[in-house]
Amino acid sequence: MSQNPSFDPAWQAHCEALRIDPATRWQARLQLLADPACLNASVYRPDEDDEDAEEFDLGDAWLVIDGPFQAPADWDAVMRDDYFDGADPADFFAARFEPGATPGQRGHFQARPGDLLAVTEASGRIQMYYLYEVEEAEDSTRLVLIREESDF
Repeated sequence: MSQNPSFDPAWQAHCEALRIDPATRWQARLQLLADPACLNASVYRPDEDDEDAEEFDLGDAWLVIDGPFQAPADWDAVMRDDYFDGADPADFFAARFEPGATPGQRGHFQARPGDLLAVTEASGRIQMYYLYEVEEAEDSTRLVLIREESDF
């Protein structure tokens, strides 16, 4: 779908459920996909009923890693400690995200906390991330990712 999906019922329903403007959200999607820093990712979801089972392959997505996650200035030390939960804050990153398929298309999914992302960096190296937080906004789906220690 390369044109504005203003009249696509699935896109309309998706945006309406999120209370965001469909045209604004579509333009934001196009901007993210055109961003030179945009990276490809494969998204996986662990089996909630069997931790030893293979993860479900949700499909491809695109994201731009905006940089290290910055805790809001109004968070006190206790709030920061609770959020990072003993993990190194340097491993937390803010990103903007778009699934490869749009709502109504085969393969569309919505990211949720607990998903795993295998991100292909510009160098070709695969970096794994744990999806910690998701926020839907008019300019994209915003994620907080935790970089996983891996060597692919």
